[in-house]
Amino acid sequence: MLNETDRARIQAAIRQGETRTSGEIYCVVAQESSDYLEIPLAWAAVAALVAPALLLAAGIQVAAPELGQGWTAAQMSDIATTAARSALTGAILLQGVLFVVVAILAALPPVRRLLTPRALKRHRVRRRASEQFLAKSLQSTRERTGVLIYVSIDEHMAELIADDGIAAKVDGQVWDAAMTRLMEGFKAGRPAEGFEAAIGLCVDILAQHVPARAGDNPNELPDNVVLLP
Repeated sequence: MLNETDRARIQAAIRQGETRTSGEIYCVVAQESSDYLEIPLAWAAVAALVAPALLLAAGIQVAAPELGQGWTAAQMSDIATTAARSALTGAILLQGVLFVVVAILAALPPVRRLLTPRALKRHRVRRRASEQFLAKSLQSTRERTGVLIYVSIDEHMAELIADDGIAAKVDGQVWDAAMTRLMEGFKAGRPAEGFEAAIGLCVDILAQHVPARAGDNPNELPDNVVLLP
């Protein structure tokens, strides 16, 4: 995720940047924002439900003995019932096997990530970021100027949440460039550089709207980057 040198560089960037602003920057990095347990189950259910219809569409039919002369009505009824039960049992077994196989395959992390809709990933990343914002008390700074930079590695997504004191003064899109630089660093295998660039851009925005006051600029939040599983 991040090695010791990376964490030290990020911490130094935060500490240095906060000398220019009364805002507080807090960085959190998670390996993944959700376990997405519903994804393997959803794909397994779809496969199990669709398979019988696909078999019928492919022309596969239930085989039954030829009914002809010499068969009584009761015998023909029994044969038809037996054939229907066999077909139903076979379909249920097929659905069960498919459900288990697809669920196991879809639960493999690379496969699960591939099958997870991007919109769901974005929703979970935002939700986890919001949880961290509250859990780390970013809403408790003196002037409500905390800024959370949250990265979810497996989803390849980042989220920035600014508290009310700064969000009321700037448009949310002003942070886009910082998030772009951040993810470029991660994609290039240089996460510390990405964080340094993003923190620098965030500090520029914060310094413009909530500059530091000489002799009155307490460090209200830890500067170290937090790593989550």
